Amino acid sequence: MAWGAPSRVQALYDLCRRTFPSPSSAAPPPASAVRAISSLMDTISPADVGLRDDSPGDGGGGHGFFESAFVKGAARAPRWAQPITYLHVYECDAFSIGIFCLPTSAVIPLHDHPGMTVLSKILYGSMHVKSYDWVEPTVLASNRQVRLAKLHADDVLTAPCPTTVLYPQSGGNLHTFTSVASCAVLDVLAPPYAEDAGRICTYFNDYPFSSFSSGRAKTVDSPDNYAWIEAINSPVNINMRPGMYSGPTVQDRLS
Repeated sequence: MAWGAPSRVQALYDLCRRTFPSPSSAAPPPASAVRAISSLMDTISPADVGLRDDSPGDGGGGHGFFESAFVKGAARAPRWAQPITYLHVYECDAFSIGIFCLPTSAVIPLHDHPGMTVLSKILYGSMHVKSYDWVEPTVLASNRQVRLAKLHADDVLTAPCPTTVLYPQSGGNLHTFTSVASCAVLDVLAPPYAEDAGRICTYFNDYPFSSFSSGRAKTVDSPDNYAWIEAINSPVNINMRPGMYSGPTVQDRLS
C-alpha cells in the first residue's frame, strides 16, 4: 500500500458510505457498485484487519454470551461450547462492517437477512455454507406451516476465495455456516439488522423435500434442490461474544 494511502478497511468504509447512503431504499444497490465492493473485499487479508491466520479475534479465553440484533431470541449456550467471536468494525443505520471468528466445528444456524444485501469474505480457514432462497410465489406444505425454498449453495469455501453476495430475494438469503477449520469472515450488511425497522433475524429448520406433502408444489429440477423451511419459535443456542477489533481505525465521515 502506498505511503499515505488509506487502509483497506477505511477504503471499504468510504466505498460503502458512497454505495449505501441510507437504509430507506428497499432496492439493492446497482450491480456495478456491489462488484466494486466485492473487488475491494477480495484484496483484504487477515493482517489488514489486525488478525493472524487462526487468530481467535481477541486473544482471550473464556465463554460469554453476546446479545445483538443478530442473536435476538437466541438462548445461552452451554458453558463448554466454544464461542464465536464478533469483532465490531463499524455500524450506522445504512450499513455495518464486522468480522465473525469461528473455531473449528462452530455453527451459525440457518437464518435470514430480511431486506438486506450482505457481502461476505472468508479471511482465513474454511467453512461449509448451505443457503436457500424462497420459492415465489409462496408455497406451503399441505399439512404443516413450512415454506418451500430452493437450494442456492451447498459448498465448502476455503480462503482465499471470492467474496460472496446475497440480496433480499436471491443469492442465498437464508444460510447456515459450519466452520470446517478455524476461520474468520468479514461481513458487510446493508442495512444492518434493526428491530425497530422490522429487520429481525429469524432462525429456521430445513427438511428434505420428501418430508412433507408437496400439495401444489412443482419442482422444475431435482427434488434434492428444494427443501421445506420452518421458522424456529423456541430460543436458539448460540455462544457468541464480542471481541476486541485491533485493525486500523475507521474514520467516520458520515458527519
